[in-house]
Formats: sequence, structure tokens, C-alpha cells
Amino acid sequence: MSEQLLSKVGRYEFLAEPFHCDFSNRLFMGHLGNHMLNAADFHSNDRGYGMNYLNPIHKTWVLSRLAIEMTDMPMAYSKFFVETWVESAMKFFTSRNFSVLGEDGHQYGYGKSIWAMIDTDTRQPTDILSIHDGLILKYVETEKECPIERSSRVKMGDDAKLVRSINTYYNDVDVNGHINSVKYIEHVLDLFPLEWYEEYKLNRLDIAYVAESHQGDVLNFYQEEVVSDGDMKNNEKVFQIRITKTSQKHVEGIEVVRCMIKFIKD
Repeated sequence: MSEQLLSKVGRYEFLAEPFHCDFSNRLFMGHLGNHMLNAADFHSNDRGYGMNYLNPIHKTWVLSRLAIEMTDMPMAYSKFFVETWVESAMKFFTSRNFSVLGEDGHQYGYGKSIWAMIDTDTRQPTDILSIHDGLILKYVETEKECPIERSSRVKMGDDAKLVRSINTYYNDVDVNGHINSVKYIEHVLDLFPLEWYEEYKLNRLDIAYVAESHQGDVLNFYQEEVVSDGDMKNNEKVFQIRITKTSQKHVEGIEVVRCMIKFIKD
């Protein structure tokens, strides 16, 4: 490996393509999530510990947690930038932040994520710091601000109702061979009708990936609304969703995802 290091913060330009935008001409959250994951991929590949290096040695990155908090979204045809940087790195987990900016410097929002590295043969965690003698540590950036809260643990009760079950197909599967991280987000947001989004805008999403699911699994969505505890504002609505998978092997259902979403009355 060359000793010449790149900048710790990567900055990547994207376009809010019109067919990636919803009825309000704003970028879909799912597509923004994809752009964030692409930025993470570009950043890690450029610096020597990305998928291009890992895949031939039977390793890959998997997303463990993701929090996205947006004040607004890029409009159709607008160019915007995703900045990304590694906030910390340990043996089995690394945290990566995101900042979403307009061409004029307008701050749309931020993201926080936690990643693990796994062995693609055993599907077990592997030592991140073993890659190029801990090269990732040279790219840790602790000074750049990412002012949103860390991803919170979603604690759901036993009263959450089953609101939908869906099958999984070819288009749900990503390069790692399991259901794509962003597909879960899209399926969760589809639990709410279009009329809901005419009245409320999505402000924050927290998602934790508990286990893998694969093509052919049935995904079951359990949902409950969070009752105000005094901290919530009158114009806010918060929901928690648990996703389980069922299949011929897993008839009883295994939890794969927990998610919390916060809406603000538009």
C-alpha cells in the first residue's frame, strides 16, 4: 500500500433524478439512502479498504445500523453532495457519518451508520483492523460535526400488530446476496398511504439490521405508534416497526430488522 493518504472526508456529487422523486418532486428517502451507501463505497474503495479489495479475499462490509435525519430533501433535477467520513473504528465495528448538502451549501440533513465486516464464506464477523495493518485508523475523523443523535435502540412491546406480509424477489437482493438494506426502508415507508405523506413529512429514520434475510423469505411487518412521553411535540408522529422473516426453514419467524420513524406535520 502507498503511504500517501487521501483526505479523511469524501465528497461526492449526485443528482436528484426526476424518476427517483415522489409526488412532491422531492427525492425518495430510499434513493437518498442508496446515495449514502454509494458514497460510503466510493470512500472506502478509494482508500484501500472497500469492496474492491475485500471481495477477492472473501470479506465484505455489512450495514448494522443507520440513522438519517433530514430537515428537507433535494428537489427533482437538483445536484447535491454527500460527504462521508469514518468517526471511529474498532475490531468488529466502525461508525461512519454523512452530511447532505446542496450546491449552494444548504444543509439538507445528516446520517450516522455502524458497519461490520464479515467473512463471506462463514457469514461471521471478521477483524476490521487486520486489513492493511489497520489502515482505516489513519482515516478516522473526529473533528467534523454530525449533530444528530446516534441511532437509538428500538424497544417494542408485545402489542405491535402485524400490518403486512410480503414476498421477496430478485429485485430485493443486493451484491452481498441478501435482502438489500434500503429495500427494508422502502417497504417500511410503503406501510403509510400517499395521503399520509401529503400531510406529514419524514423527519428521521432509525433502522437496525438484526439478521439477514434472503430471496424467497416472507417479510412480516409489525407496527405500533409511540405514545407521547412529554418529549414529543404536538406535530410529531413516531412509529416503531419490527420485521420478521418466515420461510420453510423458519416457520415461527425470526427478527431481521427494527425501525423507528418520525414524521412531522407538514
